[in-house]
Amino acid sequence: MSFKNNYAVVSGGASGLGLGVVKKVVNKGGKVAILDINQQAGENVMAEFGENVSFYKVDITQDNEVDSAMDKIACNFPRIDLVVSCAGILGNGRLLSKQGPMPTEFFRKVVDVNLMGAFYLTRAATRLMSKQQPDSKGERGVIIHTASIAAFEGQFGQVAYAATKSAIVGMILPLAREFARSAIRIMAIAPGIFETPMLDNVSDEIKAQLCATVPFPPRLGTADEFALLVEQITDNSMLNGSVIRLDGAARLQ
Repeated sequence: MSFKNNYAVVSGGASGLGLGVVKKVVNKGGKVAILDINQQAGENVMAEFGENVSFYKVDITQDNEVDSAMDKIACNFPRIDLVVSCAGILGNGRLLSKQGPMPTEFFRKVVDVNLMGAFYLTRAATRLMSKQQPDSKGERGVIIHTASIAAFEGQFGQVAYAATKSAIVGMILPLAREFARSAIRIMAIAPGIFETPMLDNVSDEIKAQLCATVPFPPRLGTADEFALLVEQITDNSMLNGSVIRLDGAARLQ
């Protein structure tokens, strides 16, 4: 399943890693539907790519909004080949800080965006993909989630973020096994330290320190490199039920 003539859905596709995937799919001859809460950013991407990109304003934490948007996409696309879940927030914070215990609402928000949003998107995507006719390779679709190396060695202050990304990792194999009978593959990518809007407020000095923690190449990853791995997963039918680290051999301290 290549990106050419591919019909893809990307949550969080108006910026960061998701936008990198959108650009890669469109440049290779596919069409993309973006699910994102940032309407202005989504409209900007549509203006850049024209009819090859459609935008649906969606709060990924609301299952009814996700289901409704996916149903509309299914009406406008002849099929849905690829779904990439990139919507997420960092959610840094200590469980006990100088300001007191971490508010329940804060932890819940990180869970709602990073984990529940991924769950809602997967549920909606598999519901639609399972009804499609298989392609020439016998596949009905591919779903790729965005985990993080924080799932394996979360840093100090990442309790909420690491918990959600660990949960994403834990879902992949059970989902792949469940949907094997439907010819739907489920994968995840665990990026290391990437240049995304999450780092917009980080100083150049801190970024340099982050780059120094990556053995090789000693720099931040790019959205294009993330998108390239999405393309390779999409094209290689033997990739299923696994999480691939994309981190330059970085290990969090």
